[in-house]
Amino acid sequence: MTTTAPRWRILASFAAIYLLWGGSYLGIRTALETLPPFLAASLRFLLAGSLLYVIAKRGQPTPTRPQWRSAAILGFLMLLLGNGLLMLAQQHIPSGLTATLFASTPFFFALLGWLWMGEGRPSVRTLIGIAIGFVGIGLLVGVDVSGVGQVPVIPFLMILFSAFLWAFASFFSKRLPTPANPMLGAGMNLFCGGVFLGIASLASGELATLHPELISVRSLLAVVFLAIGPSLTAYSSYMWLLNEVPSSQLATYAYVNPVIAVFLGVVLGLMLCLGDLLPQSWSQIGDLVRDGMQRAATRGYRLFSDVLAGSLTTTDGMMLTMIAIVVFGAARSAFKVSKIYAL
Repeated sequence: MTTTAPRWRILASFAAIYLLWGGSYLGIRTALETLPPFLAASLRFLLAGSLLYVIAKRGQPTPTRPQWRSAAILGFLMLLLGNGLLMLAQQHIPSGLTATLFASTPFFFALLGWLWMGEGRPSVRTLIGIAIGFVGIGLLVGVDVSGVGQVPVIPFLMILFSAFLWAFASFFSKRLPTPANPMLGAGMNLFCGGVFLGIASLASGELATLHPELISVRSLLAVVFLAIGPSLTAYSSYMWLLNEVPSSQLATYAYVNPVIAVFLGVVLGLMLCLGDLLPQSWSQIGDLVRDGMQRAATRGYRLFSDVLAGSLTTTDGMMLTMIAIVVFGAARSAFKVSKIYAL
């Protein structure tokens, strides 16, 4: 695939996907503190879609009925089913395992690209890389393998199906009639997805049990962040890149995002160690990431302590090697993208 798009725009779009989607985990958890999942997602996508539509619509022809139908299809597949199933499953499965299972997205990209889009059969090297990345992400986020057998089957399958739907809808969008301006199309997708999620919120009875007086300002600010950052900026960048770069490059976000999320959590954790040097509100923010980072941080501290003490076991050595490989692989993927499209 060749592109005539400015290289700086491609790099900026990749940076948005890597950083904003990688940092969205904290925002989602903050929003769900006092908002039900479907309602939070609906508000997020309705706000993002409305803003993006108004911005992108200027100077553009009015979208046709087939284009709105395409937006409804993509909003249903990617945002209601893809994102909605993921949020539902996260209520029953640890976030580390969720991130690991969703890291199967590159496998579905490779499989659908070969069987459906004619992109060529995945090489053995590609499949090995996908497998290493999948296992490495699990180790990086601290998945407890001994407890995987106790995970409910339905949420487990929901996450895998969510990853499949995301890859399927990404390819399917290339065959649908969409506006010439991909930003306008992304805004329409987001708005339609927000409508569907709002209907799901009503159907599931979320509003009947909602207590508006208990909704915190912090949760509302998290929704605004998720709307402007991961949705408006990152999602529109993703939809634009679908037609500009090979899917194998675009799918690298599934490996880079968890690394970014863990890195941000570690940085915030180190900052919180300063204690009195930070405002009290930072401690409240830290509570949001502490649970998710504690297992990984404890494991990492134990591993590196064993390295310094010279008492590293074979199993720990293999684990540390795998973590190093996936972090290196994510960094290498990001570097290769930047090198390909460097000015």
